[in-house]
Amino acid sequence: MKIKYVLLASSMMLSAASFAQKDELKTLKKLYAKEKLSVADISEYKSAVNKVSGMSGLAEPDQVYTNFYKAMAPLLELDGVNGSNPGDLQLMAKNLTPAKINELAKGLNGVLEYEKKTGKKVYTDDVNETIMSVKPMIVNYGIVLNQASKFKEAAQIFEAIYNLDPSDASNLYNASILAMQAQDFDGALKYLYELKKINYSGEGTNYYAVNKASGAEETFATDADRKQSIKLGLHEKPRDEKVPSKRGEIYKNIASILVHQGKVEEAKAAINDAKQANPGDTSLLLAEANIYLDAKDYVGYKRVITEVLAKDPNDADLLFNLGVISTTSGDIEEAKKYYKKAIEVNPNYFNAYNNLGALMLQGEDKMVKEMNSLGTTPKDNKRFEELKTKRNKMYSDALPYFEKALQIDPKEPNIKAILLNAYQVLDMDVKYKALKAQK
Repeated sequence: MKIKYVLLASSMMLSAASFAQKDELKTLKKLYAKEKLSVADISEYKSAVNKVSGMSGLAEPDQVYTNFYKAMAPLLELDGVNGSNPGDLQLMAKNLTPAKINELAKGLNGVLEYEKKTGKKVYTDDVNETIMSVKPMIVNYGIVLNQASKFKEAAQIFEAIYNLDPSDASNLYNASILAMQAQDFDGALKYLYELKKINYSGEGTNYYAVNKASGAEETFATDADRKQSIKLGLHEKPRDEKVPSKRGEIYKNIASILVHQGKVEEAKAAINDAKQANPGDTSLLLAEANIYLDAKDYVGYKRVITEVLAKDPNDADLLFNLGVISTTSGDIEEAKKYYKKAIEVNPNYFNAYNNLGALMLQGEDKMVKEMNSLGTTPKDNKRFEELKTKRNKMYSDALPYFEKALQIDPKEPNIKAILLNAYQVLDMDVKYKALKAQK
């Protein structure tokens, strides 16, 4: 009798708990269905969430929807309390922590998976709509954190956005970049390895058109959306912009971190794996070149870059980089050759002109030091004139490159200072006064 009594009591307790669960879930469903929650509604909602979350033995559907209601609490609070002031960053910081966004992701995606499995849609459309509407707000919050130089926190926000909507891996890519800015290399590697795992490229097309009313160029999600808007007479002047593959950048960053950690061979292995998986991706060769550059293996860097140039001889940046490497390795004539090739490809390549001018002046400091050390003997005077002639020739050779650089970027103060000095050395008073008068 005693055993039966205990069993009966247990069943009565389970039954009571079950009724309590159903009551709390009904309350949550009713409150969630409201267009706008008051402060009192939010308090009741949170209380019901706490009660049902603390209950054990929930059936699968009850557990799924409990997780959903709990995950939605911060958003509902943000919408209810902050509806009149959507820019309240303090409240956003409280409600949009990475942990809460990850819980939101788990709750929302849990509903999508469960309702797909059962074939019974209750909240599927609402969840998809919520993800689409809340993502821009969270992205903006991540951007605000980035602008405040809170790179690690911003990285965690973008990772959480990716967990919320795994179909958009660009947010995970953003997280990796921000983590690197924060020098959180372990975090960055975690994001980068996930990008590698899903073989993310980021390659695509941006669709632009000019808004007739505002005159501003705007972006469209698809070409079809843009065509529809142009057909309606709202936009004009369409243009496309190709977005190149980011695979090379991803593997380059993985390799750079590994090199920074002293794992050069591991970095090379990572690039080799990537090249085998994506044999036609030139950006991976650039990533490989970067490993050699980081490791100060200039011979290896030059070998890989030459291979890339064989495939794309009109890449001005690669030609410029070869000029830099040749300078570093002491091959000045080779460096000049690459800088001039870069200018042939891009006649407005500021850095190439600047570096060419600097190469023409290489050794000037040593020359000036010797000139200042000379005395007034006939022999010293003769040597002084020899050095002066050589120095003037150096400035005459450098002058066209620095003048072109200033023409490209008139606001560059260093170039202006170099030119003022050159005009003085070469006794070009008219040009000196004209440049000096410029603001």
